[in-house]
Amino acid sequence: MSNKITTLFNIKYPIIQAGMIWASGWRLASAASNAGALGLIGAGSMYPEVLREHIQKCKKATDKPFGVNVPMLYPNIEEIMDIIVEEGVKIVFTSAGNPKTWTAWLKERGITVVHVVSSVKFALKAQEAGVDAVVAEGFEAGGHNGREETTTLTLIPMVKEQLQIPLIAAGGIATGSAMLAVMILGADGVQVGSRFVACEEASSHQLFKKMVVDAKEGDTHLTLKELAPVRMLKNKFYNELQELYKKGPTVDELKALLGRARAKRGMFEGDLEDGELEIGQIAGLIHDIKPAAQIVDDLIVEFNVAKEKAQSL
Repeated sequence: MSNKITTLFNIKYPIIQAGMIWASGWRLASAASNAGALGLIGAGSMYPEVLREHIQKCKKATDKPFGVNVPMLYPNIEEIMDIIVEEGVKIVFTSAGNPKTWTAWLKERGITVVHVVSSVKFALKAQEAGVDAVVAEGFEAGGHNGREETTTLTLIPMVKEQLQIPLIAAGGIATGSAMLAVMILGADGVQVGSRFVACEEASSHQLFKKMVVDAKEGDTHLTLKELAPVRMLKNKFYNELQELYKKGPTVDELKALLGRARAKRGMFEGDLEDGELEIGQIAGLIHDIKPAAQIVDDLIVEFNVAKEKAQSL
């Protein structure tokens, strides 16, 4: 299954396992890469030396390409980037920031750079900054999200219309048929997040994984737009947030309720009441916890079945 994305990353399938906080450590990244996808370590929830340890373990666990996802608002960003170079990581996905800040620096050091965007405007800015590819993510996606609230179905063809470099679709993709759909719309590959949260190798808490599997349509919501929009499962913390919104809260009041380490408490430590449980709308279609390799295999089988079906229409 060779195309622009498999060639760019030297992988078997045009599938990227998203770098997610509290879910994608070296176990998940290496398992995804070994299965033919591109595994990403999520640096957003790691201190610099913890990231170094995960990179080193990932190198031992796979001889296939893997990368690191770096939210650029990270406080120790210089140290993180230095570690990535020192450890010989050749692929970096950047997000939550200006791609001009680090793209040239990384590319000078022989690193392939991909930037995550939520709009046509930012896709073009990323292309102008010199990135090798763009991930365009619809607002169905879990975690921190674009303010534009553009869905994947409309975002992908809009970006494709103007972009010259390879395009990766994200947001609401957990099946092979969805993968085919976005590729027909113009994507060269897919980035899959939520589906990999509910897998055996994800470092997210088992209770959180089970809540993802049990989620139904309508169980997630995009909120906290005044700070940084984030999609999460509805729980006690979410309900407290909605009560606060009724009073017309200030940004400081929202920050006070959010507090520190709310996402870690929910996704990593398994506090389903008071934690922030970030996941995409597609959770309503995720019904089991299985190995990363099985997820990749299922995506490809479903993709081929959907392709045959489409050809017979």
